[in-house]
Amino acid sequence: MLAPPCVIPARAEILAGDVQDSISRAIRYLKQEQKSRGNWSPVQGFPGGVTALCTLALLEAGVSPEDAALRKALDYLRAAKNSSERRTYSIALQTMVFCRAGHPADRPTIRDNVRWLEENQISSGTKRGSWGYASGGGDPSNAQFAILALHEAALAGFEVNRETWRNAIDYWQATQKRSGAWGYPPRAGRGSMTCAGIASVIIAERNVTDTDAQFINGECVCSNPESNEFVKKGLTWMGRNFSVRHNPVEGRHIGDRMEQNNLYYLYAMERVGRITGQRFFYGPIQKLTGKHKQYDWYREGTAFLVGNQHPSGHWTGGGYAEENPHVATSFALLFLAKGRRPVLIAKIERPNNDWNQTPNDLNNLTRYAERKWKMPLTWQVIDSERARADDYKQTPVLFLSGSDAFKFSPLQRMELRRYVEQGGFIFADSCCVDNGFDASLRNELKAIFPEPEYQLEQLDPQHPIWSIDEKVDPEHVDPDGRWLWGINFGCKTSVVYCPGNLSCYWELADPSGKTTATDSAEREIDTCRAIGMNVLAYATNRKLKTKDAIPIGLADVEDEPTTVRGHFAIAKLQHSGGCDAAPRAMTHLMEYLTYAHDIHTSTEIPLISLADPALFEHHFVYLHGRHDFRFTADERRQLKLFVERGGTVLADSICASPAFTKAIRREMRATFGTPLIPIPTDASLLTAEYGGTDLSRITKRESVRKTDGPGWHILEKRGPAQLDGILVGKRWGVVFSPFDLSCALEKHVAPDCPGYTPEDATQIAINVILYSLLQ
Repeated sequence: MLAPPCVIPARAEILAGDVQDSISRAIRYLKQEQKSRGNWSPVQGFPGGVTALCTLALLEAGVSPEDAALRKALDYLRAAKNSSERRTYSIALQTMVFCRAGHPADRPTIRDNVRWLEENQISSGTKRGSWGYASGGGDPSNAQFAILALHEAALAGFEVNRETWRNAIDYWQATQKRSGAWGYPPRAGRGSMTCAGIASVIIAERNVTDTDAQFINGECVCSNPESNEFVKKGLTWMGRNFSVRHNPVEGRHIGDRMEQNNLYYLYAMERVGRITGQRFFYGPIQKLTGKHKQYDWYREGTAFLVGNQHPSGHWTGGGYAEENPHVATSFALLFLAKGRRPVLIAKIERPNNDWNQTPNDLNNLTRYAERKWKMPLTWQVIDSERARADDYKQTPVLFLSGSDAFKFSPLQRMELRRYVEQGGFIFADSCCVDNGFDASLRNELKAIFPEPEYQLEQLDPQHPIWSIDEKVDPEHVDPDGRWLWGINFGCKTSVVYCPGNLSCYWELADPSGKTTATDSAEREIDTCRAIGMNVLAYATNRKLKTKDAIPIGLADVEDEPTTVRGHFAIAKLQHSGGCDAAPRAMTHLMEYLTYAHDIHTSTEIPLISLADPALFEHHFVYLHGRHDFRFTADERRQLKLFVERGGTVLADSICASPAFTKAIRREMRATFGTPLIPIPTDASLLTAEYGGTDLSRITKRESVRKTDGPGWHILEKRGPAQLDGILVGKRWGVVFSPFDLSCALEKHVAPDCPGYTPEDATQIAINVILYSLLQ
């Protein structure tokens, strides 16, 4: 047997590159271990079970069903489907694999497996509602795998008897311990079975309950359900006993050694975190802070797994099954691959249950987006009383919903403002009957964004948000009901509000596509879902980051700007063409310059006139805009003198504005007596010569309206940076990008904004800065 490596303590800091490398090595290991027939080494008594588990792990890790190794594995499982020795684990895993692979030829087998699982659910006695290894006594482990398989089959469109779900709910509720844990009766509760119980109750209830909303007299009505006490008690137990180093057992302290079935437990923990939308498990209240200890299950679990992977790419664990490295590696790979799914949207939790009147709304919308955009996604819940901007930053979109009046604290407002300043997006919906939510939301937005230019206004019918993903005709939208309102913050609309009860209709939308709704209700569901998808597509550009690619903290920004002698400082030039249209672009750039290149920078980004003598206190100035403008003759003379004395100008057209591009080309020619010319792709400015980045292969984004339907085509082209400049002597004193840098630097890139990605815009600006300093 392969010995496990030394246990490395879990930590919260993880790097996306390390996680991807760990996943790649695990994939490589499983492929190398596959036998010629397409199978993996079995565990005795589970025919085809290990092969199905390895296949499922590879599929969830992103390996295509058309990959040679997976084709062999799928063929092996198809050939083994009629085995005389049928077991719950094997049938369940095989069903999950065939649902995930999505081959039409496997649908008859999925249907047969659903029938087998229904028929083999225990129908009497104390274990009624559970499953056993075959037709014998039941246990919670077999029961959870049966539930997982039936759930995947239901999502794939197969009918599952409601009585099967009801019996399963009865079983799990009857076997929960007073502490909130589940275990193998009569044994003590343990983490793996508690996770199994939480997930199984949620899954079964979602499948047995039509919806927590109803369509009555032409309107969607919320039922405002109470939270499930069995789930709440289970989550509380998990918080009190949280660990990623071992599978916790009631009444036993295990320490740091690898405990039996720990990787199986981590796979179950990932499922609970994802299915409940919880980023954290909350431990006991700490005496010093008076707050609950928070456990970020994904980051801690991932740090533990990455740190304990064998050099060959596999894992081993304790216990009968996990001694098989194929089993252990599959569980670890499932945690890493599924747990890191990009968060699409997060719901803001507020006191009382008003924030969650439609508990399945985001789950249903996210599942729909997964299928439509063909990418694995997840959603989360964020507690507004505990959250700070760096917590909000883990999601690209915050969703605020409710009926009742509410009020944020000054700290909550500050953190939400900071979140939007860092590129975040707020999506609000007045759910069900308005009992003060609308007025409260408008008041809160005024408090968060008090500046007159950031007022909530109705969106124009030509706004891309109406058609970027699915066509919604604004002419058919009730202006007093479902019309969208927004706040234009910097480069894009960063807050969108719909008073029209969207989330109630999302609750009605079955993610499997099955529906019993009337035609009129179905039309309303389609419209509300289309609006939701359009807002999400606009907010994210369908470019979402895995959890480990988002830092867990934001750079701290001082309340008052400071300029310190000896620190690198940037000024922005005043003009009449929108000189401050992306006010946070340079702030973000300076933060990155400090972080990545250890250059001391000033937090003050003054907006100065070319007539101001303070211009010559700076070495580097920034010039951007959207509209036509003109310098005076005196301003042109000052700008020329600034550059001739060694200053550098970096300029760009916000969203590739034709008017600004035309104006800056005219003004630079009038100032320097020579036109802007293309900077050669082999110029040192565009290379890593001065400590920057090779800019020969960067991504430029272009948007064109679709001609074959609603929405936009977002085209990404790889190639060298396209920059123009003016040579002063042998130095590029003016550098101009006709494509957007500013909105990308501000992290508020609208889909219809041609320019560079935020990462590449940052590298372009850094290259120009380093070039200017070292010339």
